[in-house]
Parts: sequence; C-alpha cells; structure tokens
Amino acid sequence: MAQSTVEGGGGGGVEKPSVLIIGGLGYIGRFLALHIHSNQLASEVRLVDKVLPQLAWLAPEFEEACSPNLFLQADASKEQSLGRIFDRSDGRRWDFVFNCGGETRYSQEDEVYRLRSLQLSVAAGKEAAKRGVKVFVEASTGMVYKPDQVPRKETDKTKPWMKMAKYKFLAEEELAKIEGLNLVILRLAHVYGEYDSKYVGTALSLARVYQHLGKELKWLWTKELRVNTVHVTDVAKAMWVAAEWYAKGRPGWEESWGKVPIFNVVDHGNTSQGTMEKIIGEVFNIPTGFQGQFISTFARLNLEHVVDDVNDEILGPWADLLTAAHITRPGPLSPFMEKELLKDTDLSLDGSRFERVTGMVYDRPRITKEEVEKMIESYRRMNWWP
Repeated sequence: MAQSTVEGGGGGGVEKPSVLIIGGLGYIGRFLALHIHSNQLASEVRLVDKVLPQLAWLAPEFEEACSPNLFLQADASKEQSLGRIFDRSDGRRWDFVFNCGGETRYSQEDEVYRLRSLQLSVAAGKEAAKRGVKVFVEASTGMVYKPDQVPRKETDKTKPWMKMAKYKFLAEEELAKIEGLNLVILRLAHVYGEYDSKYVGTALSLARVYQHLGKELKWLWTKELRVNTVHVTDVAKAMWVAAEWYAKGRPGWEESWGKVPIFNVVDHGNTSQGTMEKIIGEVFNIPTGFQGQFISTFARLNLEHVVDDVNDEILGPWADLLTAAHITRPGPLSPFMEKELLKDTDLSLDGSRFERVTGMVYDRPRITKEEVEKMIESYRRMNWWP
C-alpha cells in the first residue's frame, strides 16, 4: 500500500497522515476506521465518540480498527471537550480530521439536531482551523437539494427536506465561513451495507414481517421515486480519497465552483423504489407492488395516520419474531417506519464531479440482491435477525 503524500516531520521523508475521526464508532466512522486500518493508511488514529465501544454494537471485524487504545470518549459538541479531543501527546497537529458525527435518528426535535449536528460540526471545525489541520472532511447528506427525479448536481438549488438535512446544510454554511478551515464537504446518498439499520435495513425488517404474515408488501408512491444509494465501504473510501486529494493541493478544482469543494457521493445504480421492490421480492420470495393512486393521494394528505397504522400492524409481529428466535437483546434493527422517511421526495444525485475530479472508483457500483443478502447475513452473525 502506497504511503500518503502528506509531508510529515521527523525523518525528512514522506510520512503517513495522522487521523482524527469524530463520530468514530458511528456507522460510517467505524467503516472509515476499518478502511484506514486494513490498508495501513495512517501513522496514528484517534476515534472520538460519546458512546462507549461496549455499547456501540461493534461486529468482531472492527475489534482492532476500533480498539479501546485508539478510542477517546468525548462529546465534540461541547467546547470543554475540544482540548482533549485535539491534543496529541507529541504536541503536533492532526493531518486529517473526519467529521462523521451528528444525530442520525429521524424525526427528532429541532433542538436535538441543533446541538448534536450543527453545534458539533461548527465546534470541531473552529478547533480544526485554529490548530491548522490540513484537511477537514464533513460528512453531509444529499437530502439538502430541492428534490427532483433528474439527478441533482452540486450547483443545483438547495431545499433541505428533512430536519436532519436542514441542520446538516446549516452546518455546511457555517463551516464555509470559518477562516482558515481546509474544508471539503461530501453529500451522501442513502448509505447501506452490512450492519445497516437505516433506510435499507428498515425496509428489510419490514419485508421480514410481511413474509411472516404471508402478506403482499405494497409500497407508497411510485416505482420511479428515486432513493439513490451508496455502499458504506465506498463512503469510507470516498472520505479518504477526498482527504488525500485536498492534501495534494486540490488538483482539478475550478475556483469558479466555489471556495469550498462540495461533492455528491452516490453509486451508479440510480436506485429507485422499483429497484428496491424487485430486490426485496426476490430475497424474501414475497409478492410486492405499489399502492394505487387513490391510496397514495390519501396517504399524502394523512401521512401521520397512515404511518401510525402501519407501525401498529408491524411492531407486534416483529416482537413475536424476536421472541420466537430467542433474541433477548434486540439490536438496532427495527421495521418501525418514520414519517420523515416516507415522504414522496426524490433523493436523486449526480456524482460525476467527484469521480472526474478525484479519480474515485466505486467498488460496489449498484445495490444488488447479493449485497442485500450479505446485509441479512451480517444481521444473523450479530443475532439481530429473527
């Protein structure tokens, strides 16, 4: 594995960069840590998270990459924690800081996102600028764009359509104002992969309930609705590619595009609800389809009631499945449907700028039946899957 071209001190040659990952035990953070560890990319790594490793549902393959000797428990949104987070024993600065932190749960109060996403990003960004960090990579979301079926480019209009996205976008704007911050922003599609419990993981749990009930799984809206995806290992790779590219002087970046590099990170599959419906039907061997226009129109006007009815119908059978499988300590998986996640809004991204400028190559260019089966197998290994 080639060493990074970040200049180090000491021996006068090229030294691998030192790395600080905020939100290092979160879903993306742990895979970034694993990517760095497996490819021996860093001279030193520190993982910061407010959650202890013992409570983070870490799978065995993360044992070394996320070992306790690399871990620091701290809340990066609190100013008094920043000294401990950024100080190094040798007094040197961190080369790469990755912010994978922030609130990832849907449908929280505004104040939760303000404190745990916006405040965390700004506090970490200011500290990174003060200490002369070489690159600060902010993991944001593609849900900041005004929704459209046509893939959104980085220059398109923004209109965040989830609370989480609203505060991520505010964080982007505030970070861009920080003098001396060497910032790059990555706007991500729906992230999926082994151990995922968010968008795709929820859909798989829901399908398991419908399989158990012997019912047809019918989706709201249309098969054309875009729900673009990107595999978590490609996200980890993209974060590293972005940091190295920035450290090399941002080759290929046009100043007319703006002071701060912004990139969409999305696979080539142009994933839609139709894509997911077909894969889930094949994996679970259940009938699937879409609700008619009348029911979708009713749902649009009464989304809260519709979601409550669905949750009432599925949560009992899910609990029964867990009991029958002797799963006494349920993992993070659940078929619970969030109203925010069921909006009739396209997540459709154009990721060509990132690939063209940085040379990023995706290892998993589209979501497939095989990738979904690997996800279910990962749940089984963790004893999460009934």
